[in-house]
Amino acid sequence: MSNLMFLLIMFLAGTTVALQPSINARLAQKVGILESACISFAVGTLALLLVLLVTGRLNVKGLSEAAWWEWTGGILGAVFVSTTILVVPRIGTASAMAATIAAQLLTGIILDHFGLFGFKGAPFDLKRFAGALLLLCGAALVFRR
Repeated sequence: MSNLMFLLIMFLAGTTVALQPSINARLAQKVGILESACISFAVGTLALLLVLLVTGRLNVKGLSEAAWWEWTGGILGAVFVSTTILVVPRIGTASAMAATIAAQLLTGIILDHFGLFGFKGAPFDLKRFAGALLLLCGAALVFRR
């Protein structure tokens, strides 16, 4: 698969990231913030389990070999989902996503620069600095009311 296809896939995934907080926040108006987050994760877990069962790909063999920190992704996801449920009704989806995307880019630049988690690194350079600066400016403009 080409890098362009991967970028398109992530672009489409990004649309789901923008939709999810608003949907979860609406549910939270009926059941509460943490309850909405829990329901979101439960439905997602069931959907993924169904996909794994249907495709016959359910494999947990290496689970016992995972380091403790490799189990924390779900906690980080729960923090993100719960936070967006709290914030989106107060500042809007675009502002919340602008802050999220800016933080994701800056964190990604740091992870890439140091090659953390054993993935391919990319050194911090002037182009990346300019991209991050432009994104931060864009986030500030979106947040401004």
